[in-house]
Amino acid sequence: MSDRAPKIQQFVQNDMQLLSKKTLYKGFFHLAAYTFKHKLFAGGWSKEVVREMYQRSDAVAVLPFDVQRNELVLIEQLRIGAIESEHSPWLLECIAGMIDEGEQADDVVRREAMEEAGLTFGRLHKALSYYSSPGGTTERLHIYIAEVDASTAKGIHGLVDEHEDILVHRINLDDAYTLLEQGKIDNASTVIALQWLALNKAKLIDQWSV
Repeated sequence: MSDRAPKIQQFVQNDMQLLSKKTLYKGFFHLAAYTFKHKLFAGGWSKEVVREMYQRSDAVAVLPFDVQRNELVLIEQLRIGAIESEHSPWLLECIAGMIDEGEQADDVVRREAMEEAGLTFGRLHKALSYYSSPGGTTERLHIYIAEVDASTAKGIHGLVDEHEDILVHRINLDDAYTLLEQGKIDNASTVIALQWLALNKAKLIDQWSV
């Protein structure tokens, strides 16, 4: 199988024109209005389009994996956006955090691991990155798998000044897949990280065994 990606998309960056960008609100979130136009698949150009977008810097999410124990470390915390969840607004998640200006993603992974779970990681593997919801936000999320000793994972963590109240869980990998299948793990970064690990576990273990 070739590693070269097939050329599928018809349009690229130069096929749209950004006409203006206006800040509407700047608080915990930054909301901006984009005015633009773009080429049409049928030919010609669109009319001017206005879209409001949350401005978010890139972020990281990391799935700690203990190869020897076949265990993951996940965290549980309240997410107000999940208030209407059929299960619970307390979600089982990857460790995650925003990348501030001037920071490297690997450094953020290790910092957030200590802040949110009291963990120190071994090797890191960059799995993939993706736009979390490009119709409404500029955020791009970078997913990592981290080597960890799950026996060190315990307790309640988080930054008090950020109102974080985070419980750490050790979960057998097979149990995590069951929770995923049952829809009880239902946030994007954790779903994607688990699916990536299901596809690439053997290859990752081979790399870490060197």
